[in-house]
Amino acid sequence: MKSRNLKVIITVLVLSLVLGLGGGLVYQVQAEEYIVGTSADWPPFELVDENGNIVGFDADVMRAIAMVKGYDVKIRDMSFDALIPALKAGKVDIVAAGLTITDERDKVIDYTNPYWDANQGVLVRKDSDLNAVTALSTGHKVGAQRGTTQAGWLQDNLVDEGVDVQLKLYDTNDLAIMDLKNGRIDSFMADTPAARTFNSLNPGLKMVGIVMTGEHLGFAVQEGDPEGLLPKLDDGLAELRVRGIYDNLKEAYFGATSDLDRITDCFAKCRDYLEKEEDPAAYAMNLRTCMAGEDE
Repeated sequence: MKSRNLKVIITVLVLSLVLGLGGGLVYQVQAEEYIVGTSADWPPFELVDENGNIVGFDADVMRAIAMVKGYDVKIRDMSFDALIPALKAGKVDIVAAGLTITDERDKVIDYTNPYWDANQGVLVRKDSDLNAVTALSTGHKVGAQRGTTQAGWLQDNLVDEGVDVQLKLYDTNDLAIMDLKNGRIDSFMADTPAARTFNSLNPGLKMVGIVMTGEHLGFAVQEGDPEGLLPKLDDGLAELRVRGIYDNLKEAYFGATSDLDRITDCFAKCRDYLEKEEDPAAYAMNLRTCMAGEDE
């Protein structure tokens, strides 16, 4: 009898904890949550829409990977040159910001497998007679975002080689584009998808050429990957490719349109597939359809 009574007592206690008897509480295992750092001034990889949402290709890939691997993400916006220091200090867990894989960065952070290949586009004003070569030649003012590989390329290949150009670095791309439009700089260098987007958003600008730098973009985690995130990110990215999610997101953001208002509208139409149904495949497919105007 004593043994049976003890089993009954233990059973009641266990049920009380699981079902929350008396207090109405249900004890559940909470999914892990990771902070993703980005610099949301780099459309279509990342941007802040008119409703204050951080959207774009990198942001959606991060959300989709989190869903297929069973964890949560919170995306935090900051200046590009603050991302790696924030990662090293543990203020963010992942960096997803069109980050080029370089030997120098690889000394202090770890990367996923590459997810994008990139070169650099050169933007000038539409009324300019400069081309990709003359825009980066003696006597001109050239702009780039601070901390980026394009800033490093301009420093290494122009300034350090004695080419008489004025290199101006910016905390955000918006400020650089404004200065280019207003004639404070003669050209601006950006990753080609972003350069094309800036071009389409600003009728007064034109892209005059591409510098073939052969870069590869990756997501980043702390050196040594103390939280074991690299396998989750790499496996998750591979699953997105197999299931067609990656290709649909790529087509959505780099396909038919670079209209940021349309991105805002389509994100609003499709976000329930992510937030309520937790179905990244349906989200990516419907976002691609919406961005292409096939749902109209």
